[in-house]
Amino acid sequence: MSELIPYLCVTDSRAAIEWYQQALGAELVLEPIVMDDGQVGHCELAVQGARWMMSDQFESAGVQAPDPDRGCAVSMHLTVDDVDAVARRVQERGVELDRGPEDSPPAGRVAVFRDPFGHRWFLSGPLADAPG
Repeated sequence: MSELIPYLCVTDSRAAIEWYQQALGAELVLEPIVMDDGQVGHCELAVQGARWMMSDQFESAGVQAPDPDRGCAVSMHLTVDDVDAVARRVQERGVELDRGPEDSPPAGRVAVFRDPFGHRWFLSGPLADAPG
């Protein structure tokens, strides 16, 4: 079986870990590997089993965080149990939603935002009136 796992680059992995934990309910599944220069070379997070990898930027390897002045080429699509609750936590941490939360069949309940590190997230979950 194949698997595709996003590998995000951010300017401050330690701040990003904390933000993703608080806003998305992420758990740190692999502690940060810290390089000799103090940069985070690798870590892994997950939300309800949906995993992604992350590091600080490494210009020498051509790995750079997104430019906040540009649009996003890629969006993370994260399925959650309660889109409204996650969207509320995202907003409580200073991020404006680009869309939603709203029911958008057939996708379900959706919300879209760009995190403080320049990555675009598309949240989806059960419709608001779906039987629970």
